[in-house]
Amino acid sequence: MAGLKSLAKDTVIYGLSSIVGRFLNYLLVPLYTAKMSAVSGGYGIVTNVYSYTALLLIILVYGMETTLFRYCTKEGEDPKRVYSTILTSVGFTSMLFVVIVLTFLSPISGAMGYAEHPEYIGVMAVVVALDAFQAIPFSYLRQQKRALKFASLKLLFIVINIALNLLYFVVLPSLYTVYPDIVGKVYSPEVGVGYVFYLNLICTSIVMLFLLPELRGFKWIFDWSLYKRMLGYSAPILLLGIAGVLNQNADKIMFPFLYEQADCKAQLGIYGAASKIAMIMAMILQAFRYAYEPFVFDKSRDKDSKETYAVTMKYFVIFTLLAFLVVVAYLDIIKYIIAPDYWEGLKVVPIVMVAEIMMGVYFNLSFWYKLTEQTIWGAVFSGIGCVVLLGVNILFVPQYGYMACAWGGVAGYGTAMLLSYFVGQKKYPIAYPVKVMLGYVVLACVLFVAMEAVKELDMLWQVCVNTVLLVAFAIVVVKVEKISFAKVLSKLKR
Repeated sequence: MAGLKSLAKDTVIYGLSSIVGRFLNYLLVPLYTAKMSAVSGGYGIVTNVYSYTALLLIILVYGMETTLFRYCTKEGEDPKRVYSTILTSVGFTSMLFVVIVLTFLSPISGAMGYAEHPEYIGVMAVVVALDAFQAIPFSYLRQQKRALKFASLKLLFIVINIALNLLYFVVLPSLYTVYPDIVGKVYSPEVGVGYVFYLNLICTSIVMLFLLPELRGFKWIFDWSLYKRMLGYSAPILLLGIAGVLNQNADKIMFPFLYEQADCKAQLGIYGAASKIAMIMAMILQAFRYAYEPFVFDKSRDKDSKETYAVTMKYFVIFTLLAFLVVVAYLDIIKYIIAPDYWEGLKVVPIVMVAEIMMGVYFNLSFWYKLTEQTIWGAVFSGIGCVVLLGVNILFVPQYGYMACAWGGVAGYGTAMLLSYFVGQKKYPIAYPVKVMLGYVVLACVLFVAMEAVKELDMLWQVCVNTVLLVAFAIVVVKVEKISFAKVLSKLKR
């Protein structure tokens, strides 16, 4: 149980930085949707470009985050040598990527649909290269259990980013109307959505300065023999990562090519803005992932590791189902995070959250092939899931628009999740409490239907009824799990 306490502590630290950070970052959603109307398609551009960068980031890191965890804890390996070798490799490939993109900027931006604004692509190429390089020292901080510095730097980026966005989208535009000659030296209304990408570059560069201490204090060595062994481990993880990020972003990348309507960018912006509300689940998953990944590799040496993984899975499912119900229960209040002309997309929120829960379960299941170094299975599962997602999008987006994107995510993650479970039970069996977890899923579905049924009531009545339903879910969990709050409080006091 000591291991679970350590996991809980790290999850709280990562969770606070992730949840508080994402919450602060959410301030940009109402800002962007207020300053970029749905009709203008400005937020659609932001959604589309950032989807490309998410994919590129996975490619440029090529599985070296997980590889670092594995080899730094592997018997007979020198953690400093591992860190130095990975850092050198990712740094070189990131620089090469920037040189290639800037050399062929015009044809690349044209193919992506941004021939009139190649600067968007050039700036984001530099940003994603910096992010890829920074991923390694950030991972090393996690591996060294330096959660506070990790969380502090993540929050620093978000705070600076929000401050600069408020400056360039609220303060300076107002001052420009009064003092155009003075303000015009640092601000131009013609740049518009481009400021989103320029400010990102500034913030990423500032964080890079704070990571400089993590680039010193060891001898820079590139061990080619070690690197070849690590590539063998990371290559399947790269394929797994590409498939995973495509499951999350392929719909937003493909949408402009599949939905050939005049309001394409507007529809993509609506989908992107509404999906942001569902990202509360992504906050939970990210916080859990940051703490759970190094925890699993450390715990793998213990005799009771499988029992711990099973218990963790159960509570993960309970907590994410509760989060799902909370968002659905108070969606008519939460929706004000985006501008009213984006509200038509709110119907995708529950669907996207279900897909996120499936992704989280799949992430929990994924450790059997990481621990047994059979990472090729991860690539297979995610690849099949990705094919399913792409198929749903290609077949149905032209007719059903972004609703097909949302359901495609459920189909893709659901497929990968089921494949990983059934194969994993043969290769690395873990006695997950499946019946109990399915019971909670059924209960959540019943409560969801009840919450949907009271949507016709006034908001006050909706909130009251939905709150009662949430309490009912919590009571069932407490009774089934036999949770004693007195014991929990006594343990916290210790």
